[in-house]
Amino acid sequence: MNTKRLMLFVLLALGALFLGACSGQPLTNTWPGLAADGERAYISSGSFVYAVDVETGREVWRYPAEADNKLLFYASPVLTDDGQLLIGSGGATHAFVSLDPETGAENWSGPFMDAKGVWVASPLAVNDTIYAPNTDGFLYVLDMNGRQAADPIELGGALWSAPVTDGELIYVTSLDHHFHILNPSTLALAESIDLGGAVPDSPALGDDGVYVGSFASTIEFVQPDGRRETVGNAENWIWASPAFDGETLYYADLSGIIYSLDLATGRQNWDAVQPDGPVVASLLVDGDQVYVATEAGSFLALDRDGKIVWEKTPGGKIYTTPVRSGELILVAPYQAEFALAAYDADGKQAWTFTPTK
Repeated sequence: MNTKRLMLFVLLALGALFLGACSGQPLTNTWPGLAADGERAYISSGSFVYAVDVETGREVWRYPAEADNKLLFYASPVLTDDGQLLIGSGGATHAFVSLDPETGAENWSGPFMDAKGVWVASPLAVNDTIYAPNTDGFLYVLDMNGRQAADPIELGGALWSAPVTDGELIYVTSLDHHFHILNPSTLALAESIDLGGAVPDSPALGDDGVYVGSFASTIEFVQPDGRRETVGNAENWIWASPAFDGETLYYADLSGIIYSLDLATGRQNWDAVQPDGPVVASLLVDGDQVYVATEAGSFLALDRDGKIVWEKTPGGKIYTTPVRSGELILVAPYQAEFALAAYDADGKQAWTFTPTK
């Protein structure tokens, strides 16, 4: 799929979500969500959320036990400090649920059902409060038992990305080009910032601020007081979150170009690195390597100089950000022969997971 076709896919996906939010009909043509701890990977894919043993690649549980046409999962699950696994549904009931990561059983006696849109974004759980963005443009504030803790906060636009926090403030992006800063103590919003392009992914926490990419093809650095500056540019739209690593910021665009920005000088560390297709998944920086997944279905490890260390082809298309679990890097391709693959740092495949029917 070339960049123009990917952009068309993006626009169709946006339209399907908006229509789904209005009509109550779920979106079915979506890529999976992925999270992991040291023992299990949690993958949301269509009708189910799966827990997979990261040592063996075998299914531990699935939720629900049987497919329910009112439930549909594609947001990345979130593990909380108090032992919950949170995820919202893109199905007709707009259910937001808490699962036991050990068993897959529901923790709450009933899911939260008050949102008007579908759940694409992952929630943020911090200080005994859940902040859950929805495509209806509201940020829902829940306690850790799934009860509404405050009135929903209207941000506008469709909210596709997980909020992030620096411990004092919460940062939320929207597809309507706006960037929001929330004080969780008072639930007061600062004046929104127009970034000039849709923002489908989360900001990246940096030192004394956050970095955010957008369809304006720029990387903006936003300070807690709302001051901003453009620190990086791209040849095309930036979909995925940047990856902050000390003095370097890594990011990619929908032309498939990988950037390494020296934050001290504002210069790129390498000439254009462009694998084989658009990059929608965020880059994973781990140890001495930068892991890149492309829409064309390739999975690569780069060194810090931008040289390819190894390259694998899991197949399908990869829109989901790779995740580290123990000594393995997990990749969840879309429309591939399997739903999940595990690689070590040398590129050796440890296992693949394909759900049973």
